[in-house]
Amino acid sequence: MVQEPGIPFALDVLYEDAGIIVVDKPHFLATTPRGMWYRETALIRLRELYGEPDIVPAHRLDRLTAGLVVFVRDPALRGAYQMLFQERRTTKTYECLAPVAPIQRPRYGTIERLESPRVFPLRRRSRIVKDRGILQAYEEPGAVNAETVIELGEQVSYQSGIRAYTLHPRTGKTHQLRVHMNSLGLPIIGDDFYPQIVERPYDDFSQPLELIARRLSFTDPVSGELRTFVSRIPLGQHNA
Repeated sequence: MVQEPGIPFALDVLYEDAGIIVVDKPHFLATTPRGMWYRETALIRLRELYGEPDIVPAHRLDRLTAGLVVFVRDPALRGAYQMLFQERRTTKTYECLAPVAPIQRPRYGTIERLESPRVFPLRRRSRIVKDRGILQAYEEPGAVNAETVIELGEQVSYQSGIRAYTLHPRTGKTHQLRVHMNSLGLPIIGDDFYPQIVERPYDDFSQPLELIARRLSFTDPVSGELRTFVSRIPLGQHNA
C-alpha cells in the first residue's frame, strides 16, 4: 500500500478533562496503529489534534465497531484508567442491527431465558477461542469464558427483516458479541467475518458493521465520581 486510505468519518470528542478524553469512534477507524493503518487511527488523530504525544488508549475497540473509547492524556494516570478496564470495573452496553428471526440452538454453550417463556432477554454463555493469525474466533466445548445478555432493542423494520438488539457483555473475549449473535442465527448486519469471511477493499466504506459501543459507565479512579457516557452514532446511518 503506497498511500494510506483516508477514513471519511469524523472522530468526535464527547468529553475531556486534564486526565482523559472520551471519543465517539466512527466505523472503520482503528483505535491504534496496526498493519496499514497509522495516521488514520483514533490515537494518532487525537495526538495531532491536541499536540500531545503522551495520549494513550485506556482500552480498545475493534476497527469495524463504532462508539465510545476512553483515552488517557496524563501519563501519571495511565495505570489507574487502564486497570479499570483490564479488571472489568466498567459497565458497557452495545447496540446492533441483526435479522428478525427465530433464534437457533447453538452448537456449543447455553441459552438461558431470563423472563421465560419470552425468548428475550436471554443469557448466552460459551467458550470462545481466538487463535493468532486466524481471522475468525470460534466456540468449542469446555469451561465457559464468554457471557452476553441480549435484549430486544427499540428500533425495528419488519419490512426489511432487521431490528435492533441491545447487548450487555459480562466478559470481554475477542469478537464475543459477533460470535454470540451469529451462533443464535442472528449475524450482525455488515459483519464480514461471521458467518463467513467476506473480502472487501480497504477503502470500501459502504457497509459498516452495525455494532456500536453505546453506553459506558464507571467510577472514576481519580475523582471517585460515577461517570456515564453515551455514543451519539446512530444505527443504520449508512443505510438510511
